[in-house]
Amino acid sequence: MAQEQVPWVDITPRADLAGWHIAGGRAPYEVVGGELIGRAAPGPANSWLVSDRQYGDFILEYDAKTDPVLNSGVMIRGQSRPDYRNGVVFGYQAEIDPSKRAWSGGIYDEQRRQWLHTLGRNDAARRAFRSGDWNHYRVEAIGNRLRTWVNGVPAADIVDDTDAKGFIAFQVHAIPDALASRKPEVRFRNVRIISENPARFALPATALEQQGWLTNRLSDGERRAGWTLLWDGSTAKGWRSAKGKGFPGSGWSIRDGVLSVKGGGGDIVTARDYRNFELSVDFRLTPGANSGIKYRIDPRTQVGLEYQLLDDTRHPDAKMGRDGNRTLASLYDLIPARNLSDPDSPGKRINPSGEWNRAVIVVRGRHVEHWLNGFKVVEYERGSPEFRALVAQSKFAGRTGFGEGEQSPILLQDHGDRVDFRSIKLRQLQGE
Repeated sequence: MAQEQVPWVDITPRADLAGWHIAGGRAPYEVVGGELIGRAAPGPANSWLVSDRQYGDFILEYDAKTDPVLNSGVMIRGQSRPDYRNGVVFGYQAEIDPSKRAWSGGIYDEQRRQWLHTLGRNDAARRAFRSGDWNHYRVEAIGNRLRTWVNGVPAADIVDDTDAKGFIAFQVHAIPDALASRKPEVRFRNVRIISENPARFALPATALEQQGWLTNRLSDGERRAGWTLLWDGSTAKGWRSAKGKGFPGSGWSIRDGVLSVKGGGGDIVTARDYRNFELSVDFRLTPGANSGIKYRIDPRTQVGLEYQLLDDTRHPDAKMGRDGNRTLASLYDLIPARNLSDPDSPGKRINPSGEWNRAVIVVRGRHVEHWLNGFKVVEYERGSPEFRALVAQSKFAGRTGFGEGEQSPILLQDHGDRVDFRSIKLRQLQGE
């Protein structure tokens, strides 16, 4: 289709900022030579230049350039309402990230769920961003699918049905006082949008891995990638007691699309074994809760490798073990969870108790990874000398072949505390 036929509309803010308003922090905005300039200011809140108009489906393109010390982004289908955190701006954001992490083009859920699609597995997009220079962004928001490109390279692809429409907003991130003298700024130019039947002008499918955020449902992209639901969202099909053939009669509940352990029913396991896989589980901890996701378990004892689920701030187990190896997302009693994806931010990204988090476990032959909310936090080789040395120092010392079995069911642990699960899904991988 010829370029002149595409119904682009220029929405670059004008000098008087008509059709836009400032929200949040204290950063000033101005338009000079056709460029929107936002200058960062110290303070507790990020600043936003927000469109007065609401948009549903659209394709948005723009150029962005930011100081290498200044994080920024463009909000798409943004939200703000008095009953949510005193009117804070929140929602989907296409990230501008000049840090060493280099996740520009990732999709961040500002003031809500945090990262929905990091660039932790997308090195091509990480390399595409030019820090300190102009970068071209494309965002497609069509139906429940959001896709981004940076300088023509596919960056993120999510399916999520939380917000169907909202405003567009240009962010200026708040800065510490120490950076105030530098006066960092972010610039935007050539902002244009297609809001009339944008699906006609969507780019073809790419090989980029799609992240699905539909509760207890799979997106079309996930199905094509081989994902299946391990829990259907409404029945106990596919699960049984770890100590019997049936599902526990008490201690577990299924209600409103949530599988909850309340204590007293014992562990549950999948009805079949898995060998090489990627498992994704959304979980929600209650204050002080302890649970776990186990894999490569001994079928006789149900002891095995465990992705620890724990409220680190309230449960005493977080201070036990060695070097934090019993904290959330750790390989329980063996390897502490650390932020391996972001060299500038060693802390884990955790949504607090009462909010949903996402655990991902990858097992491919001997190689294993734990991920938490899009960040890799544990990586090891089963059966390696290093692994066996850790076992010898742990509570599992003396258990021959601990964690080295070829396959097993996946187990959700009953540790006596209320923990909620949903969107439990798995895809089988080719092994070594």
